[in-house]
Amino acid sequence: MQKNTIDQIDARILLALNSDPRATAIALATTTRLSRNTIQARITKLQQMGVLRGFERRIDPGSLGYPIAAFIFTRVTQQKLSAISDALAEVPEVVEVLGLGGVTDLLIQVVARGTDDLYRVAGRILDIDGVEQTTTALVMRTFVDYRLTPLLESITQGRISGPSE
Repeated sequence: MQKNTIDQIDARILLALNSDPRATAIALATTTRLSRNTIQARITKLQQMGVLRGFERRIDPGSLGYPIAAFIFTRVTQQKLSAISDALAEVPEVVEVLGLGGVTDLLIQVVARGTDDLYRVAGRILDIDGVEQTTTALVMRTFVDYRLTPLLESITQGRISGPSE
């Protein structure tokens, strides 16, 4: 289990950034009631720790012409996992690949222009050497979008402190 990497001050800064991702250090200092130097030092530390991720997650694939989203549950030959991962990285419609424990080895999130395109993308994945079986689940609706705000709010209020050491 990973040690807690942020404290209440970091969580306050992240909440302010989440509300206004383009805020300047001065604006963040005003919002959080911290000094500009503290804001800059903390943001630098968060970047170095890998806490702040890329901008890509904020882009809606539908606006790029890919309104269909699906998850492809995939069983693979474990000895070929590295080559499979490299091959999946070459498929532009693959937006995320997670390694799982259990009956499925990989959970692959893909986007597509339509159902025929999804069929093509799923076929391309199935054609990768070492991919044994896939099951595709079409995303029909998002009920809870990707979010971390409730966790950040809990940390700022001291309700959760992260994993025990």
